[in-house]
Amino acid sequence: MRLFGQAEIDAALSFPGLIDTLAEAFRGEAVVPPRAHHRIERPGEEAVLLIMPAWSAAQAAHPYIGTKIVSVFFANGMRNLPGVMGAYLLMDGRTGEPLAVMDGTRLTLWRTAAASALASRHLANPAASKMLMVGAGGLAPFLIKAHRSVRPLTDIAIWARRPEAAEAVASQLTAEGIAVRAVTDLEGEARTADIISCATNATEPLIHGRWLKRDAHLDLVGAFTMQMREADAEALHRARVIVDSEKAIDEGGDVAIGINEGDYAAERVAGTLTDICQGRVPGHAEGGEITLFKSVGMSLEDLAAAIAVWENRTPL
Repeated sequence: MRLFGQAEIDAALSFPGLIDTLAEAFRGEAVVPPRAHHRIERPGEEAVLLIMPAWSAAQAAHPYIGTKIVSVFFANGMRNLPGVMGAYLLMDGRTGEPLAVMDGTRLTLWRTAAASALASRHLANPAASKMLMVGAGGLAPFLIKAHRSVRPLTDIAIWARRPEAAEAVASQLTAEGIAVRAVTDLEGEARTADIISCATNATEPLIHGRWLKRDAHLDLVGAFTMQMREADAEALHRARVIVDSEKAIDEGGDVAIGINEGDYAAERVAGTLTDICQGRVPGHAEGGEITLFKSVGMSLEDLAAAIAVWENRTPL
């Protein structure tokens, strides 16, 4: 059994390559059981344990089985640790033999950004040139790179509650050859952005529907519990809403909260990422339509990313 750390995962994956891999997975027939969501009681803080299995369809030429185990400790920021950490176990789908254990945190960053960019590829204006990244955590550089790989972005801004965090990400990416500017005027930037991607731990809306311009695409990644929210109900009402899975309707923030509070109806959700990839729901529409993608994460995405790492691995 082989261990894949951050460096090995980064060497095996790329954008838009992983985005193409996810698109193929969403068009396929993998088995995705419901994920287990357990609350962990800890003095003075909240924590969650997620167990996310998936496996290849029986007719797959090279079947695999995979399970991600993830811990979410919301106070880890004060410990200078990632809030989300985990491991991924990949097994041979024909024999059940364990093949690899992978850094689940790194794998999650890659697949989450790829899923958002896959939605953006279908829903955002093909001419989108201006992006606003809201949040400066570990996902921010991945989301920027992923969206940039599917749309001709020439003006990328990043905002965070702590301006120094936004400055740090902007400096990192600029050093890598991707021009990014740190900003402090959230509303002003949001009103002119073609793509707004949010990856925060916000518990109150940061993005308001009245700010969204015609043809804007809103990508909501961060709010994954019923206590978290990145956009208000008006954003839902103004947009055509696509979710990564049905879980986003009853679990996680934003859409589920809107439904739970009676501000939004589940019937108004236009479809899932599977529907989009399989052509059952249309992509970008001309005429100024606002679109919204809500992500809570799917084990199918993890399986596809883990298989890509395994099949693109460097020989020992």
